Amino acid sequence: MTRTAIISDRRITGLSAAVIAELVAEVGPLWHERHQARLASRPRKRAVGAGAKHRLVFVDRLLATLVHLRHGVTHDVLACWFGMDRSTVTRAIGEMRPLLAERGRTVSPDVRLRTLAEVIGHLGETGRTGIIDGTEIRVRRPAVGRKDRDKFISGKNEQNAVKAMVLTDEHGRLLFCSPTGPGSCADITHARELGLVKILADGPAVEILADAGYQGLGTRTGGRVVTPPHRKFKKNAPDWYEEMHERQRKAHSSRRIRVEHGIAHLKNRRALARHLGRRERMDDTVQAVAGPLPQQQTADRRPNPGSADVSTEDPPTPSTSHRQPCTRS
Repeated sequence: MTRTAIISDRRITGLSAAVIAELVAEVGPLWHERHQARLASRPRKRAVGAGAKHRLVFVDRLLATLVHLRHGVTHDVLACWFGMDRSTVTRAIGEMRPLLAERGRTVSPDVRLRTLAEVIGHLGETGRTGIIDGTEIRVRRPAVGRKDRDKFISGKNEQNAVKAMVLTDEHGRLLFCSPTGPGSCADITHARELGLVKILADGPAVEILADAGYQGLGTRTGGRVVTPPHRKFKKNAPDWYEEMHERQRKAHSSRRIRVEHGIAHLKNRRALARHLGRRERMDDTVQAVAGPLPQQQTADRRPNPGSADVSTEDPPTPSTSHRQPCTRS
């Protein structure tokens, strides 16, 4: 009953039944192979497969992990749901999280992206525009006396946080989510450490939109990174310049707003709204959350076979000039 309720209601995991079925078909053999290798790697008095069987089968292990990532449910609550001990659920999540993190991001049935270089190459092949931005995830404060304790304090929010760089296409589809770094690291510094400058300089000619935090990357990447226009007049600017600068700034902001939508989809998962676990597992948690998300976005964009409209493009934004006034009868 628990399994049926979780799969049938998308609000519980954030994934449809079709996407969950794809995850089961793909991750299941990997988990079974690693489980058998772990059993065979240690000295045994009985043959592999003897003894008590798993009460928490693979499908339930995967569903428990997805629910934990989506809502941040404690292991005790999940243990009550599945009728297991808390330690069993903890061990199951520890096994599933790395498997989900290693999958990468499926943007189409035959394209899977894992590294930043693969994402840039995919944008160059498809001719799409990429959008980058940094996001911060709150974490627990390091213990007193721990080395580099102040590095986790964000200069923007003045909170203990880690930072990740998110890259989406012009439609807000998540293509890449970087490993986390200390919250005190600037966005442009984090991008340089990830090798974005070298990848863009040596890679295909693509357009990457970014905010003012990445100003300076455009000159080092041959204009591939597009940031808001610099302000030439800091004081006593003419009225015509203020109007032109504001128009250019809004035009750039309206193009890169889709990356904020992609970050919002990530932060809808409670595991990334505020991470209460160990920071050593933070990277796996981020990748495990970001992995199935573009797969679900791709599934949502597929046309309905029974529908007359089979266009795969985004629906046009309705214009306010054609709205009819509302009248009461």
